[in-house]
Amino acid sequence: AESAVSLATGEALPQPCAVPTREMVLCSEGMVPVKVGFIGAGMMAGAMIRGLVSSKTCPADCVIASDAYQPCVDGLAEELGITSGGSNKDVALFADLIVLAVKPQMVEDVCADIKGSGTNPLVVSIAAGVTIESLEGWLGSSARVVRVMPNTPCLVGELAAAYAPNAACSAADAATVGSLLGALGTAFKVKEADLDAVTGLSGSGPAYVFQFIEALSDGGVRAGLTRPIATALAAKTVRGAATMVLQTGKHPGELKDQVTSPGGTTITGVHALEQGGMRAAVMNAVLAATARSRELGKK
Repeated sequence: AESAVSLATGEALPQPCAVPTREMVLCSEGMVPVKVGFIGAGMMAGAMIRGLVSSKTCPADCVIASDAYQPCVDGLAEELGITSGGSNKDVALFADLIVLAVKPQMVEDVCADIKGSGTNPLVVSIAAGVTIESLEGWLGSSARVVRVMPNTPCLVGELAAAYAPNAACSAADAATVGSLLGALGTAFKVKEADLDAVTGLSGSGPAYVFQFIEALSDGGVRAGLTRPIATALAAKTVRGAATMVLQTGKHPGELKDQVTSPGGTTITGVHALEQGGMRAAVMNAVLAATARSRELGKK
């Protein structure tokens, strides 16, 4: 299949990581199943664990988790059959790859536990604002580190993420993380410097889309629809339009033009959106969130 091409530059667009087919177990170069550990078992980690186990990317007996709140881990162990780790060291001693899914202020202490275990796992951090430089400082300069910016649609199996490996990671390490994330949705390999923009777009983007769905629903109610019908129509419209963009490969502007007949209702509505500055507001939201991500990364 031919690669997608940018209409603006004519260059080939980057491709997301390959999504493992169902029942394709995540393996090392020696075809040994990768043992995956999670330090932190909150909502995001729980969604990732469920996705990995349900897709058979990681057999339950190859997954371990620990959390300061033990009932979170025990619940996942009972539901999925994964191993409940009593401590961060237990996870480090078991896992080939560890996902750091704790609050940013806890990452330094967790890294100390990993380093103190004497192991050298591939460490994947989803902690917002924690840089690769910081992780290397806490784990050691030879540590293999991958920084990931996920988003909340991971909770429903629709992850849109990006990941950046450090210099110590091999091509196989990066591919392993790409396959792991690919089992949960879509992920692109990027430079760490681009993760702030990813945060502003897909990391924060679900909130923008929720606001748009709410506004569509409000408009429907104002026009006379009941709230349940208006919200359902708004959400399904956004989902359907997004699916059309992804499946057709067409530019969103081209798809918009296909439904805007001269003098019709849709172009009248589009005109109202332009008068309200919707396009500029959305662009400014991405830029503002990107700038804030950069600020947080410097603290």
